[in-house]
Amino acid sequence: MSLQPSLDLNADLGEGAPDDADLLTLVSSANIACGWHAGDARLMQATIEAALAHGVALGAHPSFPDRANFGRSPMQLEPAEVRADLIYQIGALEALARAAGARLHHVKPHGALYSQSARDPGLADAIADAVRAVDPRLAVYGLAGGELLRAAERAGLRAVAEVFADRGYRADGSLVPRGQPGALVDDVDEAVARTLRMVRDGVVTAVTGETVPLLAQTVCLHGDGPHALAFARALRAALVARGVEIVASPAGR
Repeated sequence: MSLQPSLDLNADLGEGAPDDADLLTLVSSANIACGWHAGDARLMQATIEAALAHGVALGAHPSFPDRANFGRSPMQLEPAEVRADLIYQIGALEALARAAGARLHHVKPHGALYSQSARDPGLADAIADAVRAVDPRLAVYGLAGGELLRAAERAGLRAVAEVFADRGYRADGSLVPRGQPGALVDDVDEAVARTLRMVRDGVVTAVTGETVPLLAQTVCLHGDGPHALAFARALRAALVARGVEIVASPAGR
């Protein structure tokens, strides 16, 4: 199979990592922390302005209310709570984007909220409902094959399937939890080869050896990893060398 003609590269930004400015020259979409796991109003505004200067699409990166643990602690909240929390976070970033003369392109949950929404239909529906309430034109980025994408489609939103360049996969298509063996891919060449295979063949090898099918419409490059910038440069170069245009995924209607 050949590589698709275009691909979105996204990064989680506005979290205080030192490589944000450089990553913005390499990606096509930015997932901007909304203050609940990292960042604040000033950093949100600065990240929006920097992204716009590089022609990078703006996305909200909302979290559970868990700043102490960087949004990575699992939580069990009522759907109404989740809906209100996300409207609050997305709305804040939307207002800052509007003040800069722009609009948001997508929403991608962060951390535990992201992981839980990939397997919990009720939580996924609450997130999709919040996104639709803020702006039904927003796309939703979620784990390829996960419940959040199905919830977005039920809500009439554009669902964008995401894969990860630097994370290990389990046989069911979920990510290996951080802290477990195989959770992170530290070798740049391996990360690039795995990503090219996901984009070209629509499969990834799980940590237990199974071949897992998945759809790759956007690739996440984590901005807080020790090799984030090297991964981003190598992957973008590999894609461009193969004729792939790096461009944001189309937004919703």
